Amino acid sequence: MSHVTPVFTDLVRVETRLYNVVSARLRAEQGLGLGQFEFLEIIDRVPGCRVLDIVGELAITVGAVSKAVDRLVTAGWCVRVAHPQDRRSSVLRLTPEGEKQLAASRPLVENELAALTATVPADDLTRIASTLAALRATLEAGSQGQPG
Repeated sequence: MSHVTPVFTDLVRVETRLYNVVSARLRAEQGLGLGQFEFLEIIDRVPGCRVLDIVGELAITVGAVSKAVDRLVTAGWCVRVAHPQDRRSSVLRLTPEGEKQLAASRPLVENELAALTATVPADDLTRIASTLAALRATLEAGSQGQPG
């Protein structure tokens, strides 16, 4: 087994456990899962956000994103608005309720992640963040890992 395989396994297991804990708390306290939170974050952060912007960021299929956005629309947290230059496309916007949900959820996510990583020295977290950002940038620059 290569030396990279155990690193990959640990990375995936840590991500899964962090995701599950944060998502469970978010669902219990705010009524949305971490996946929904991530979508709201992207819609809020990306000007003129479209389904393809979310696809590119999360590396999941158009169908999965479209269905998830439909659920956000049904929940009243975002709307699809006709794209001003391309009427065949939609721009996603948070509703006032979606903005409220996101604002209430951000500190909960941040606090939960801080608590879960509190035993890791700050310098180590900084190095991990830098390493993961570099690896992510390399993969994204080559469009690696996008759904086919």
